[in-house]
Amino acid sequence: MASIVEVTRKRKGNRRRGAKSDGNLVMYKVRYRDPDRMQRSRTFPTKAAAVEFANSVETDIARDRYLDPAKGKVTVAEWADDWFATTRHLKPKTQEGYQGLVRKHILPRLGSRSLATVRPIDVRRLVSEMVDEGLSPSRVRQARHVLGMLFSAAVENRAIASSPVAGVKVPREQRREMQILTAEQVSTIADAVPQRYRALVYLLAYGGLRWGEATALRRGRINVLRSRIEVSESVSETGTGLHYGPTKTYQSRSVAIPGFLKDMLADHLDTYVGEGRDALVFTTEAGTPVRSNNWRSRVWEPTLKDANLPKVRIHDLRHTCATLLIAQGAHVKAIQRHLGHSSIQITLDTYGHLLPDEQDRVADALDETFRAAGLKTSRLDT
Repeated sequence: MASIVEVTRKRKGNRRRGAKSDGNLVMYKVRYRDPDRMQRSRTFPTKAAAVEFANSVETDIARDRYLDPAKGKVTVAEWADDWFATTRHLKPKTQEGYQGLVRKHILPRLGSRSLATVRPIDVRRLVSEMVDEGLSPSRVRQARHVLGMLFSAAVENRAIASSPVAGVKVPREQRREMQILTAEQVSTIADAVPQRYRALVYLLAYGGLRWGEATALRRGRINVLRSRIEVSESVSETGTGLHYGPTKTYQSRSVAIPGFLKDMLADHLDTYVGEGRDALVFTTEAGTPVRSNNWRSRVWEPTLKDANLPKVRIHDLRHTCATLLIAQGAHVKAIQRHLGHSSIQITLDTYGHLLPDEQDRVADALDETFRAAGLKTSRLDT
């Protein structure tokens, strides 16, 4: 419960209303404990104002709406530092990306502002300025996302009542056109790259692994006899080096590989991979891990150019795998498991336009059922 006590303060100069005959000024101090049980106080010139505040703070605490005025005065820059210190659960590459967005685009505009003074109009202005600077819709969306997490954390910690980011819209992100290679084009690439990377190309195109999953693959994760690969680790590259950790979805999966790839991997293991279970399956000629940027510029892009093939991304081999599965009539659930999507909805959103029209197939099946039963479509049918 909040309490109110009368206090006096010495006042210099002319007497004012509320001053005692001795010249001291009468004030009213409200004392209370916040939700964290910290002792707080605030002084008012009149008893009525003190009573009103005491009632309101008690109500806010009871309804879990209390705001810590000191926290609201913290600047966005200071709060960002505190927040990033609590994001060790994020993958290093994700952390690095978030920090880059905050440093380059958010702090120059909002860093010196206190949390409590940032309004939705300020966030909308930030979005507009980033668009005017030519940032892609995806980068603008990412910046809004990380800013939203910063202010949501401020709400959770009772620094502000609501997030100014909520409801602020950003430009729509256009889906990048999917590039698909044919089986013949995949073979052309695999035959043209250095022999030690041939199995890597086929694993990406027929196993559907992400680049980080393939280059983090270790000998002990390949079961040649069962034609299975256990995908449970991924590697990402940041400014501080390579970081090995869980997959994108934080889940392991078993991938069935076709017979030709099983035989190819068996030969690859004998030729290029060390004996230990933890030995990396794919390495450079120097025996070091394969880095995406180097491999792209030194192997992938020159190979495409020499073979007169379209300029596709390495990741498009994963899309190629999905289309090959669809062409063979694989069920969408099997495709989801093969690619390691966290949900079947992601598979449908990404490749739904390539799947055959199941509605027509269902309608045709129901029509066959109706006719097989010998039913009539109307009374006029005889």
